[in-house]
Amino acid sequence: MKARHLHEWQVTPARAVMIQQEMAGLVSIEDDIGDVRLVAGVDVSVPRPGLIARGAVIVLNYPDMAPVESQIVEMAIDFPYVPGLLSFRELPVLLAAFEKLWNMPDLILVDGQGIAHPRKCGLASHLGILVDTPAIGCAKSRLCGKHDPVETEAGSLSELTDNGAIIGAVLRTRSNVKPLYISTGHKVSLRTAVKWVLDCCRGYRIPEPTRQAHLAAKEKTTFGEINGRAEETT
Repeated sequence: MKARHLHEWQVTPARAVMIQQEMAGLVSIEDDIGDVRLVAGVDVSVPRPGLIARGAVIVLNYPDMAPVESQIVEMAIDFPYVPGLLSFRELPVLLAAFEKLWNMPDLILVDGQGIAHPRKCGLASHLGILVDTPAIGCAKSRLCGKHDPVETEAGSLSELTDNGAIIGAVLRTRSNVKPLYISTGHKVSLRTAVKWVLDCCRGYRIPEPTRQAHLAAKEKTTFGEINGRAEETT
């Protein structure tokens, strides 16, 4: 999967803000999803000293969530940690992993924000635009906006709003556990994003694609690779 080259990565934080503002104009919040047979989850961690990022892309079959492929890349981080500019730290390593994929996903679930972001272009939106694939932001915490309390039952949600505009949903994926912050990444409406997140949750708080990506990024993956294709090893 070749990513679109729309901007440079070696930029200052001030220039990164400007790029996000420009990229926000490219985000589509309308559904543009065909038949979904492969769903990818992505996550990034920094498990080693010296700011070495480990990016994981896990591709699963839908609807059974069986493993198809796992690609993991390690790369030095050049961009400083700045709230709201996570894309510029994490996307270079994720794009390198995407470019190694043999199996192109029809939908991407991202451990990060979509348009629920101060400049309406978080990690999920930025990635979705660059790989031209429907993407959903599925974050564990809130970056901006406000919402009413969410009822305790699984499937309950509350609108996440910012200056009167709906930017996401606070979704309870399991009863009596902390909710997730769901938002459009790219080519997916909020209503559809919520549906897919719930559909991909298989007994855990976190959807299975991003759960598996999190394990892989933390070096706790259960998948092994043979010629770029994944198989269960445990």
